[in-house]
Amino acid sequence: MKPVYVTQPYLPPLAEFIPYLEKIWANKILTNGGPFHQQLEQALCEYLGVKHIALFTNATIALVTALQALRITGEVITTPYSFVATAHSLLWNGIKPVFVDVDARTLNLDPERIEAAISPQTTAIMPVHCYGHPCDVDAIEKIADTYNLRVIYDAAHAFGVDRSSGSVLNHGDLSILSFHATKVFNTFEGGAIICHDAKTKLRIDQLKNFGHAGEVTVVAPGINGKMSEMNAAFGLLQLKHIDEAIARRKEIDAMYRELLVPVKGVRCLGDAGEQKANYAYFPILVDGTYPISRDALYDRLKEQGIHPRRYFYPLISDFPMYRGLPSAHRENLPVATVAAQQVLCLPIYPLLEDAQIRRIVEIIAAQ
Repeated sequence: MKPVYVTQPYLPPLAEFIPYLEKIWANKILTNGGPFHQQLEQALCEYLGVKHIALFTNATIALVTALQALRITGEVITTPYSFVATAHSLLWNGIKPVFVDVDARTLNLDPERIEAAISPQTTAIMPVHCYGHPCDVDAIEKIADTYNLRVIYDAAHAFGVDRSSGSVLNHGDLSILSFHATKVFNTFEGGAIICHDAKTKLRIDQLKNFGHAGEVTVVAPGINGKMSEMNAAFGLLQLKHIDEAIARRKEIDAMYRELLVPVKGVRCLGDAGEQKANYAYFPILVDGTYPISRDALYDRLKEQGIHPRRYFYPLISDFPMYRGLPSAHRENLPVATVAAQQVLCLPIYPLLEDAQIRRIVEIIAAQ
């Protein structure tokens, strides 16, 4: 079987991209908020059901800028169970991360642990919609309102995800999306900040353009976070195919779940109340009743040309720049610690074939 990776970017036919390139060449605008950039912002607002969106060169710069836009300082409560960019954005802003444990069912931040970790230095909460499954946004909003805290959602996985009340991206003060090549929707590299009012959008746009508020006026120590016209054009093309791509991901998710039912020691992570999911990842948890360890299964699959990922292992709190923090001690994070030792994300992407899925499950079931 040809190598199978945990994800592969969906690439529409090259012929469909050529007209976009020709327009870029013709109008000679390559960046700085060109026509494709503006079109993609508008198209994404309509597709995602949000009021304002600011495109970025990547989601990490977007996270860093979001914290600056809201002038966050002091301590921010966040999850140890995520990609390192979540916590790195705090360090880049001189903010102290405070890690709290996750809920065993969703692997999202546990609201009860959030409230217990609040101190006089706490200014914000940065939850992650892990694997695209929504956090308990209502409970988090209640805590934030009670303690006058800001909420910035790392929504890197949550493109197009809706709850009964609408887009999950409309919760919190800001939400940050990733458009990296491995994501459900991608622009090669890219990201975005979703906000709720034009004033905040203006500040974000200034911050991502070095703080410029005009040709000779700089109002803040901003950064270069602008998305290029090439990336924006690819995003417009991707958007034409996104519903088809998500529909195929849904089929793959259902097939995995059905085939894995008889496999003892393997648990599929459930949903977290989405009305509309995006099937961004397919994590399984390999517990002590499975014949071999998670890492042994990981190695066995790789030997067969299948390349899953241990998202998220190690925990962010285990890395050298964080493990000295009191909140990073493993005894404070029992659920996240076990999840990191058990999780394995299986391949899921639109071009994954049914035969490949069956082969992956056969290898898992044969151990």
